Amino acid sequence: MDAIANGIYVAFQAFLGAGAYVMLPVIITILGLVFRLKIGQAFKCGMTITCGFVGINLLVNLLKSAVTPAASGMVTNFGLNLDVTDVGWGAISSITWASPIVAFLVFEILGINILMLVLKKTNTMDVDIWNYHHMMIAGILVFFVTNNFVLALIASGLMAVISLKLCDWTQPLVEHFFGIPDVSLPTVSYISSIIIAAPFNWLIDRIPGLRDINFSIKGVQKKIGFLGDPMILGFILGCALGALALMPVDQCFLTGVNVAAVMALMPKMTSMFVEGLMPISEAAQKFTSDKFGGRSLTIGLDAAVVVGNPDVITTALIMIPVTILLAFILPGNHMMPLADLAVVTFRVALVVALCGGNVFRSILISIPVMSAILYAGTAAAPYLTAYAQSTGLTFDGPIASMAGTSLTQTAIVFWSCISANPVVSIVILVAVFAVVWYVIEKKIGMEKIEAYAAKMDEM
Repeated sequence: MDAIANGIYVAFQAFLGAGAYVMLPVIITILGLVFRLKIGQAFKCGMTITCGFVGINLLVNLLKSAVTPAASGMVTNFGLNLDVTDVGWGAISSITWASPIVAFLVFEILGINILMLVLKKTNTMDVDIWNYHHMMIAGILVFFVTNNFVLALIASGLMAVISLKLCDWTQPLVEHFFGIPDVSLPTVSYISSIIIAAPFNWLIDRIPGLRDINFSIKGVQKKIGFLGDPMILGFILGCALGALALMPVDQCFLTGVNVAAVMALMPKMTSMFVEGLMPISEAAQKFTSDKFGGRSLTIGLDAAVVVGNPDVITTALIMIPVTILLAFILPGNHMMPLADLAVVTFRVALVVALCGGNVFRSILISIPVMSAILYAGTAAAPYLTAYAQSTGLTFDGPIASMAGTSLTQTAIVFWSCISANPVVSIVILVAVFAVVWYVIEKKIGMEKIEAYAAKMDEM
Protein backbone atom coordinates (compact mmCIF):
# COMPACT_ATOMS: atom_id res chain seq x y z
CA MET A 1 0.00 0.00 0.00
CA ASP A 2 2.83 2.40 0.89
CA ALA A 3 4.63 1.64 -2.40
CA ILE A 4 1.48 2.34 -4.44
CA ALA A 5 0.77 5.56 -2.54
CA ASN A 6 4.38 6.69 -3.01
CA GLY A 7 4.28 5.90 -6.73
CA ILE A 8 1.09 7.89 -7.24
CA TYR A 9 2.51 10.72 -5.16
CA VAL A 10 5.73 10.90 -7.24
CA ALA A 11 3.78 10.84 -10.53
CA PHE A 12 1.50 13.64 -9.43
CA GLN A 13 4.36 15.74 -8.10
CA ALA A 14 6.03 15.46 -11.52
CA PHE A 15 2.82 16.54 -13.30
CA LEU A 16 2.08 19.40 -10.93
CA GLY A 17 5.72 20.42 -10.86
CA ALA A 18 5.27 21.71 -14.41
CA GLY A 19 3.28 24.57 -12.88
CA ALA A 20 0.00 26.27 -13.64
CA TYR A 21 1.37 28.03 -16.74
CA VAL A 22 2.08 24.67 -18.40
CA MET A 23 -1.03 22.90 -17.10
CA LEU A 24 -3.50 25.62 -18.14
CA PRO A 25 -2.97 25.59 -21.95
CA VAL A 26 -3.01 21.79 -21.94
CA ILE A 27 -6.26 21.63 -19.97
CA ILE A 28 -7.95 24.40 -22.00
CA THR A 29 -6.89 22.79 -25.29
CA ILE A 30 -8.32 19.45 -24.18
CA LEU A 31 -11.55 21.18 -23.12
CA GLY A 32 -11.73 22.89 -26.51
CA LEU A 33 -11.39 19.55 -28.29
CA VAL A 34 -14.07 18.02 -26.06
CA PHE A 35 -16.36 20.92 -27.01
CA ARG A 36 -15.61 20.23 -30.72
CA LEU A 37 -13.33 23.12 -31.55
CA LYS A 38 -10.66 22.50 -34.18
CA ILE A 39 -7.29 21.69 -32.67
CA GLY A 40 -5.70 24.92 -33.93
CA GLN A 41 -8.49 27.07 -32.50
CA ALA A 42 -8.50 25.13 -29.22
CA PHE A 43 -4.73 25.54 -28.81
CA LYS A 44 -4.91 29.26 -29.68
CA CYS A 45 -7.63 29.71 -27.02
CA GLY A 46 -5.47 27.85 -24.51
CA MET A 47 -2.44 30.02 -25.25
CA THR A 48 -4.42 33.28 -25.26
CA ILE A 49 -6.04 32.46 -21.92
CA THR A 50 -2.67 31.44 -20.49
CA CYS A 51 -0.92 34.60 -21.74
CA GLY A 52 -3.71 36.70 -20.19
CA PHE A 53 -3.37 34.70 -16.97
CA VAL A 54 0.43 35.15 -16.96
CA GLY A 55 -0.07 38.91 -17.42
CA ILE A 56 -2.60 39.00 -14.58
CA ASN A 57 -0.25 37.12 -12.28
CA LEU A 58 2.68 39.37 -13.18
CA LEU A 59 0.56 42.36 -12.18
CA VAL A 60 -0.62 40.61 -8.99
CA ASN A 61 3.04 39.97 -8.14
CA LEU A 62 3.85 43.60 -8.91
CA LEU A 63 1.11 44.62 -6.49
CA LYS A 64 2.55 42.24 -3.87
CA SER A 65 6.05 43.64 -4.31
CA ALA A 66 4.67 47.18 -3.96
CA VAL A 67 2.48 46.46 -0.94
CA THR A 68 4.66 44.06 1.07
CA PRO A 69 7.34 46.60 2.16
CA ALA A 70 4.63 49.11 3.08
CA ALA A 71 2.68 46.49 5.03
CA SER A 72 5.82 45.35 6.87
CA GLY A 73 6.67 48.95 7.66
CA MET A 74 3.22 49.55 9.12
CA VAL A 75 3.48 46.42 11.28
CA THR A 76 6.80 47.74 12.65
CA ASN A 77 5.58 51.31 13.11
CA PHE A 78 2.38 50.21 14.85
CA GLY A 79 4.52 48.26 17.33
CA LEU A 80 2.71 45.01 16.57
CA ASN A 81 4.43 42.15 18.37
CA LEU A 82 2.29 39.00 18.36
CA ASP A 83 3.57 35.46 18.75
CA VAL A 84 1.85 33.79 15.73
CA THR A 85 3.45 34.88 12.46
CA ASP A 86 1.63 35.00 9.12
CA VAL A 87 4.06 33.16 6.81
CA GLY A 88 1.90 33.50 3.69
CA TRP A 89 -0.22 31.25 1.50
CA GLY A 90 2.83 30.05 -0.46
CA ALA A 91 4.24 28.24 2.56
CA ILE A 92 0.85 26.62 3.23
CA SER A 93 0.58 25.52 -0.39
CA SER A 94 4.04 23.94 -0.32
CA ILE A 95 3.36 21.86 2.80
CA THR A 96 0.00 20.82 1.36
CA TRP A 97 1.54 19.38 -1.79
CA ALA A 98 4.21 17.68 0.35
CA SER A 99 1.67 15.38 2.02
CA PRO A 100 1.87 11.64 1.21
CA ILE A 101 -1.93 11.49 0.74
CA VAL A 102 -2.13 14.42 -1.68
CA ALA A 103 -2.67 12.27 -4.80
CA PHE A 104 -5.64 10.51 -3.22
CA LEU A 105 -7.23 13.84 -2.36
CA VAL A 106 -6.69 15.24 -5.87
CA PHE A 107 -8.46 12.21 -7.37
CA GLU A 108 -11.21 12.49 -4.77
CA ILE A 109 -11.89 16.17 -5.50
CA LEU A 110 -11.78 15.59 -9.25
CA GLY A 111 -14.11 12.61 -8.88
CA ILE A 112 -16.58 14.59 -6.75
CA ASN A 113 -16.64 17.35 -9.37
CA ILE A 114 -17.35 14.86 -12.17
CA LEU A 115 -20.02 13.07 -10.10
CA MET A 116 -21.78 16.31 -9.21
CA LEU A 117 -21.73 17.36 -12.88
CA VAL A 118 -23.25 14.04 -13.95
CA LEU A 119 -25.90 14.24 -11.21
CA LYS A 120 -26.59 17.90 -12.15
CA LYS A 121 -25.71 19.09 -8.65
CA THR A 122 -23.18 21.63 -9.92
CA ASN A 123 -22.60 23.60 -13.10
CA THR A 124 -18.90 24.19 -12.42
CA MET A 125 -16.14 22.33 -14.25
CA ASP A 126 -13.19 23.12 -11.98
CA VAL A 127 -10.07 22.97 -14.15
CA ASP A 128 -7.96 24.92 -11.65
CA ILE A 129 -6.22 21.83 -10.31
CA TRP A 130 -3.30 23.84 -8.92
CA ASN A 131 -5.63 25.54 -6.44
CA TYR A 132 -6.96 22.23 -5.18
CA HIS A 133 -4.50 22.82 -2.33
CA HIS A 134 -7.09 25.15 -0.77
CA MET A 135 -9.52 22.23 -0.49
CA MET A 136 -6.93 19.61 0.42
CA ILE A 137 -5.32 21.39 3.37
CA ALA A 138 -8.33 20.60 5.57
CA GLY A 139 -8.02 16.87 4.85
CA ILE A 140 -4.25 16.88 5.19
CA LEU A 141 -4.32 18.60 8.58
CA VAL A 142 -7.14 16.33 9.75
CA PHE A 143 -5.01 13.31 8.75
CA PHE A 144 -2.00 14.77 10.60
CA VAL A 145 -3.99 15.42 13.78
CA THR A 146 -6.12 12.24 13.85
CA ASN A 147 -4.11 9.80 11.70
CA ASN A 148 -7.51 8.81 10.29
CA PHE A 149 -7.52 8.51 6.49
CA VAL A 150 -11.32 8.27 6.28
CA LEU A 151 -11.75 11.53 8.20
CA ALA A 152 -9.21 13.15 5.88
CA LEU A 153 -11.24 12.05 2.85
CA ILE A 154 -14.44 13.34 4.47
CA ALA A 155 -12.83 16.72 5.21
CA SER A 156 -11.54 17.24 1.67
CA GLY A 157 -14.80 15.88 0.23
CA LEU A 158 -16.81 18.38 2.25
CA MET A 159 -14.49 21.16 1.12
CA ALA A 160 -15.03 20.17 -2.52
CA VAL A 161 -18.83 20.00 -2.30
CA ILE A 162 -19.14 23.27 -0.36
CA SER A 163 -16.69 25.03 -2.70
CA LEU A 164 -18.51 23.93 -5.84
CA LYS A 165 -21.89 25.04 -4.50
CA LEU A 166 -20.61 28.40 -3.23
CA CYS A 167 -19.02 28.74 -6.65
CA ASP A 168 -22.35 28.07 -8.41
CA TRP A 169 -24.28 30.48 -6.21
CA THR A 170 -21.80 33.34 -6.68
CA GLN A 171 -21.14 32.82 -10.41
CA PRO A 172 -23.67 35.51 -11.49
CA LEU A 173 -21.54 38.08 -9.67
CA VAL A 174 -18.50 37.01 -11.70
CA GLU A 175 -20.46 37.47 -14.92
CA HIS A 176 -22.28 40.71 -14.17
CA PHE A 177 -19.95 42.59 -11.81
CA PHE A 178 -16.55 41.46 -13.12
CA GLY A 179 -17.77 41.04 -16.71
CA ILE A 180 -16.42 37.53 -17.27
CA PRO A 181 -19.19 35.29 -18.67
CA ASP A 182 -19.44 31.51 -18.22
CA VAL A 183 -16.66 31.46 -15.63
CA SER A 184 -16.92 30.56 -11.95
CA LEU A 185 -14.22 30.94 -9.30
CA PRO A 186 -13.81 28.00 -6.89
CA THR A 187 -10.66 29.41 -5.23
CA VAL A 188 -11.43 29.00 -1.51
CA SER A 189 -9.53 32.15 -0.51
CA TYR A 190 -12.05 34.01 -2.69
CA ILE A 191 -15.37 32.23 -2.07
CA SER A 192 -14.97 31.59 1.66
CA SER A 193 -15.69 35.25 2.43
CA ILE A 194 -19.31 34.88 1.27
CA ILE A 195 -20.14 32.85 4.40
CA ILE A 196 -19.77 35.99 6.52
CA ALA A 197 -20.35 38.63 3.84
CA ALA A 198 -23.83 37.51 2.74
CA PRO A 199 -25.47 37.74 6.21
CA PHE A 200 -23.83 41.10 6.91
CA ASN A 201 -24.90 42.46 3.51
CA TRP A 202 -28.47 41.30 4.24
CA LEU A 203 -28.31 43.06 7.63
CA ILE A 204 -27.02 46.35 6.20
CA ASP A 205 -29.83 46.32 3.63
CA ARG A 206 -32.25 46.57 6.55
CA ILE A 207 -30.60 49.50 8.34
CA PRO A 208 -32.03 52.85 7.15
CA GLY A 209 -29.38 55.44 6.37
CA LEU A 210 -26.47 53.00 6.41
CA ARG A 211 -27.89 51.09 3.45
CA ASP A 212 -28.05 54.29 1.40
CA ILE A 213 -24.36 55.19 1.65
CA ASN A 214 -22.66 54.37 -1.65
CA PHE A 215 -19.03 55.09 -2.51
CA SER A 216 -17.63 53.50 -5.67
CA ILE A 217 -14.85 54.29 -8.14
CA LYS A 218 -17.39 55.10 -10.86
CA GLY A 219 -19.22 57.45 -8.50
CA VAL A 220 -15.97 59.18 -7.54
CA GLN A 221 -15.07 59.63 -11.21
CA LYS A 222 -18.37 61.41 -11.84
CA LYS A 223 -17.87 63.78 -8.89
CA ILE A 224 -14.18 64.63 -8.95
CA GLY A 225 -13.18 63.94 -12.55
CA PHE A 226 -9.62 62.82 -13.30
CA LEU A 227 -8.80 62.23 -9.61
CA GLY A 228 -11.33 59.42 -9.67
CA ASP A 229 -9.58 57.68 -12.57
CA PRO A 230 -8.49 54.21 -11.32
CA MET A 231 -4.88 54.88 -12.33
CA ILE A 232 -4.73 58.24 -10.49
CA LEU A 233 -6.60 56.82 -7.49
CA GLY A 234 -4.17 53.90 -7.41
CA PHE A 235 -1.25 56.34 -7.35
CA ILE A 236 -2.82 58.32 -4.48
CA LEU A 237 -3.62 55.19 -2.44
CA GLY A 238 -0.16 53.71 -3.06
CA CYS A 239 1.54 56.90 -1.91
CA ALA A 240 -0.72 57.04 1.16
CA LEU A 241 0.17 53.43 2.01
CA GLY A 242 3.87 54.28 1.80
CA ALA A 243 3.35 57.36 3.97
CA LEU A 244 1.60 55.28 6.65
CA ALA A 245 4.63 52.99 6.63
CA LEU A 246 6.91 56.08 7.04
CA MET A 247 8.78 55.09 3.88
CA PRO A 248 11.16 57.61 2.22
CA VAL A 249 9.46 60.00 -0.21
CA ASP A 250 10.92 58.31 -3.30
CA GLN A 251 9.70 54.90 -2.07
CA CYS A 252 6.23 56.33 -1.41
CA PHE A 253 6.10 57.58 -5.00
CA LEU A 254 7.42 54.25 -6.32
CA THR A 255 4.70 52.40 -4.41
CA GLY A 256 2.14 54.78 -5.88
CA VAL A 257 3.42 54.29 -9.43
CA ASN A 258 3.38 50.49 -9.08
CA VAL A 259 -0.18 50.44 -7.75
CA ALA A 260 -1.23 52.85 -10.52
CA ALA A 261 0.34 50.55 -13.12
CA VAL A 262 -1.63 47.59 -11.77
CA MET A 263 -4.87 49.59 -11.84
CA ALA A 264 -4.21 50.74 -15.44
CA LEU A 265 -2.93 47.47 -16.95
CA MET A 266 -5.07 44.86 -15.21
CA PRO A 267 -8.22 45.53 -17.32
CA LYS A 268 -6.16 45.00 -20.49
CA MET A 269 -4.88 41.63 -19.26
CA THR A 270 -8.38 40.62 -18.21
CA SER A 271 -9.66 41.55 -21.68
CA MET A 272 -7.04 39.29 -23.24
CA PHE A 273 -8.07 36.50 -20.90
CA VAL A 274 -11.76 36.92 -21.84
CA GLU A 275 -10.84 37.09 -25.55
CA GLY A 276 -9.30 33.64 -25.35
CA LEU A 277 -12.16 32.34 -23.23
CA MET A 278 -15.06 33.38 -25.49
CA PRO A 279 -14.67 30.69 -28.23
CA ILE A 280 -14.36 28.02 -25.52
CA SER A 281 -17.38 29.42 -23.72
CA GLU A 282 -19.53 29.56 -26.85
CA ALA A 283 -18.50 26.03 -27.86
CA ALA A 284 -19.21 24.78 -24.33
CA GLN A 285 -22.70 26.29 -24.32
CA LYS A 286 -23.48 24.78 -27.72
CA PHE A 287 -22.12 21.39 -26.64
CA THR A 288 -24.05 21.32 -23.37
CA SER A 289 -27.19 22.56 -25.12
CA ASP A 290 -26.98 19.65 -27.57
CA LYS A 291 -25.98 17.02 -25.03
CA PHE A 292 -27.69 18.17 -21.81
CA GLY A 293 -30.89 19.83 -22.97
CA GLY A 294 -29.83 23.47 -22.70
CA ARG A 295 -27.97 23.15 -19.41
CA SER A 296 -25.38 25.87 -18.87
CA LEU A 297 -21.96 24.88 -17.55
CA THR A 298 -19.20 27.22 -16.32
CA ILE A 299 -15.43 26.80 -16.26
CA GLY A 300 -13.88 27.03 -12.79
CA LEU A 301 -10.71 29.14 -12.84
CA ASP A 302 -8.31 30.93 -10.48
CA ALA A 303 -9.77 34.01 -8.76
CA ALA A 304 -6.65 35.93 -9.81
CA VAL A 305 -8.63 36.94 -12.92
CA VAL A 306 -10.80 39.34 -10.87
CA VAL A 307 -8.54 40.78 -8.16
CA GLY A 308 -7.39 43.60 -10.42
CA ASN A 309 -10.79 45.27 -10.38
CA PRO A 310 -10.29 48.93 -9.26
CA ASP A 311 -12.92 48.68 -6.51
CA VAL A 312 -11.28 45.48 -5.24
CA ILE A 313 -7.80 47.00 -5.15
CA THR A 314 -9.10 50.17 -3.49
CA THR A 315 -10.90 48.16 -0.80
CA ALA A 316 -7.86 45.92 -0.26
CA LEU A 317 -5.44 48.85 0.10
CA ILE A 318 -7.69 50.41 2.73
CA MET A 319 -8.15 47.06 4.51
CA ILE A 320 -4.38 46.48 4.90
CA PRO A 321 -3.89 49.08 7.68
CA VAL A 322 -7.36 48.22 9.05
CA THR A 323 -6.35 44.54 9.33
CA ILE A 324 -3.14 45.49 11.15
CA LEU A 325 -5.20 47.61 13.55
CA LEU A 326 -7.66 44.73 14.08
CA ALA A 327 -4.79 42.39 14.94
CA PHE A 328 -3.69 44.86 17.60
CA ILE A 329 -7.10 45.53 19.21
CA LEU A 330 -8.98 42.22 18.91
CA PRO A 331 -8.96 40.47 22.31
CA GLY A 332 -7.51 36.98 22.14
CA ASN A 333 -5.86 37.40 18.75
CA HIS A 334 -2.26 36.21 18.53
CA MET A 335 -1.82 36.25 14.76
CA MET A 336 0.46 38.94 13.32
CA PRO A 337 -0.65 39.68 9.73
CA LEU A 338 2.38 39.98 7.51
CA ALA A 339 3.09 37.95 4.35
CA ASP A 340 -0.55 37.62 3.24
CA LEU A 341 -1.35 41.31 3.64
CA ALA A 342 -0.26 41.60 0.00
CA VAL A 343 -3.06 39.25 -1.11
CA VAL A 344 -5.94 40.75 0.86
CA THR A 345 -7.41 41.38 -2.61
CA PHE A 346 -8.48 37.71 -2.79
CA ARG A 347 -10.23 37.90 0.60
CA VAL A 348 -12.24 41.01 -0.28
CA ALA A 349 -12.93 40.52 -4.02
CA LEU A 350 -16.22 38.64 -3.56
CA VAL A 351 -17.28 41.06 -0.81
CA VAL A 352 -16.82 43.94 -3.27
CA ALA A 353 -18.79 42.11 -5.98
CA LEU A 354 -21.61 41.33 -3.53
CA CYS A 355 -21.76 45.03 -2.63
CA GLY A 356 -21.84 46.08 -6.29
CA GLY A 357 -18.57 47.99 -6.03
CA ASN A 358 -19.71 50.02 -3.02
CA VAL A 359 -16.33 50.49 -1.34
CA PHE A 360 -17.84 51.88 1.87
CA ARG A 361 -20.06 48.84 2.42
CA SER A 362 -17.27 46.51 1.28
CA ILE A 363 -14.98 47.85 4.02
CA LEU A 364 -17.70 47.51 6.67
CA ILE A 365 -18.24 43.87 5.73
CA SER A 366 -14.54 43.11 5.24
CA ILE A 367 -13.87 44.01 8.88
CA PRO A 368 -15.71 40.93 10.29
CA VAL A 369 -14.37 38.83 7.39
CA MET A 370 -10.75 39.68 8.26
CA SER A 371 -11.43 39.44 12.02
CA ALA A 372 -12.66 35.86 11.53
CA ILE A 373 -9.48 35.05 9.60
CA LEU A 374 -7.29 36.38 12.42
CA TYR A 375 -9.15 34.38 15.08
CA ALA A 376 -9.20 31.17 13.02
CA GLY A 377 -5.49 31.56 12.28
CA THR A 378 -4.76 31.96 15.98
CA ALA A 379 -6.79 28.87 16.89
CA ALA A 380 -5.24 26.55 14.29
CA ALA A 381 -1.64 27.78 14.68
CA PRO A 382 -0.46 24.90 16.95
CA TYR A 383 -1.63 22.26 14.45
CA LEU A 384 -0.34 24.09 11.38
CA THR A 385 3.04 24.72 13.03
CA ALA A 386 3.43 21.08 14.07
CA TYR A 387 2.53 19.82 10.60
CA ALA A 388 4.91 22.28 8.90
CA GLN A 389 7.71 21.11 11.19
CA SER A 390 6.91 17.48 10.32
CA THR A 391 7.61 18.30 6.64
CA GLY A 392 11.07 19.63 7.54
CA LEU A 393 10.34 23.36 7.77
CA THR A 394 11.56 25.25 10.83
CA PHE A 395 10.26 28.51 12.28
CA ASP A 396 11.13 30.68 15.27
CA GLY A 397 7.64 30.30 16.71
CA PRO A 398 4.02 29.40 15.88
CA ILE A 399 2.87 30.12 12.31
CA ALA A 400 -0.38 30.88 10.54
CA SER A 401 -1.55 32.31 7.23
CA MET A 402 -4.59 34.08 5.80
CA ALA A 403 -5.10 30.89 3.78
CA GLY A 404 -5.62 27.30 4.89
CA THR A 405 -7.47 26.81 8.16
CA SER A 406 -7.68 30.58 8.69
CA LEU A 407 -10.36 30.81 6.01
CA THR A 408 -13.88 30.54 7.43
CA GLN A 409 -14.98 27.65 5.21
CA THR A 410 -11.83 25.61 5.89
CA ALA A 411 -11.94 26.34 9.61
CA ILE A 412 -15.53 25.08 9.91
CA VAL A 413 -14.68 21.80 8.16
CA PHE A 414 -11.38 21.29 10.00
CA TRP A 415 -12.74 21.82 13.50
CA SER A 416 -15.78 19.66 12.77
CA CYS A 417 -13.55 16.75 11.75
CA ILE A 418 -11.14 16.90 14.72
CA SER A 419 -13.75 17.54 17.40
CA ALA A 420 -14.18 15.21 20.39
CA ASN A 421 -17.09 13.58 18.55
CA PRO A 422 -16.44 14.07 14.82
CA VAL A 423 -19.39 11.93 13.72
CA VAL A 424 -21.87 14.24 15.45
CA SER A 425 -20.04 17.39 14.33
CA ILE A 426 -19.89 16.25 10.71
CA VAL A 427 -23.57 15.28 10.70
CA ILE A 428 -24.49 18.72 12.09
CA LEU A 429 -22.30 20.44 9.46
CA VAL A 430 -23.84 18.41 6.62
CA ALA A 431 -27.36 19.08 7.94
CA VAL A 432 -26.75 22.84 8.20
CA PHE A 433 -25.27 22.99 4.71
CA ALA A 434 -28.16 20.92 3.32
CA VAL A 435 -30.61 23.46 4.78
CA VAL A 436 -28.62 26.34 3.25
CA TRP A 437 -28.58 24.49 -0.10
CA TYR A 438 -32.36 23.99 0.06
CA VAL A 439 -33.09 27.59 1.04
CA ILE A 440 -30.88 29.08 -1.68
CA GLU A 441 -32.02 26.86 -4.53
CA LYS A 442 -35.65 26.18 -3.58
CA LYS A 443 -36.80 29.14 -1.49
CA ILE A 444 -34.69 32.01 -2.83
CA GLY A 445 -33.96 30.53 -6.26
CA MET A 446 -31.13 31.20 -8.67
CA GLU A 447 -33.45 33.49 -10.65
CA LYS A 448 -33.42 36.03 -7.80
CA ILE A 449 -29.64 35.75 -7.46
CA GLU A 450 -29.30 36.29 -11.23
CA ALA A 451 -31.61 39.30 -11.02
CA TYR A 452 -29.62 40.77 -8.10
CA ALA A 453 -26.35 40.35 -10.01
CA ALA A 454 -27.86 41.67 -13.26
CA LYS A 455 -28.54 45.04 -11.56
CA MET A 456 -24.79 45.59 -11.59
CA ASP A 457 -24.84 45.84 -15.38
CA GLU A 458 -26.68 49.14 -14.88
CA MET A 459 -24.23 50.57 -12.30
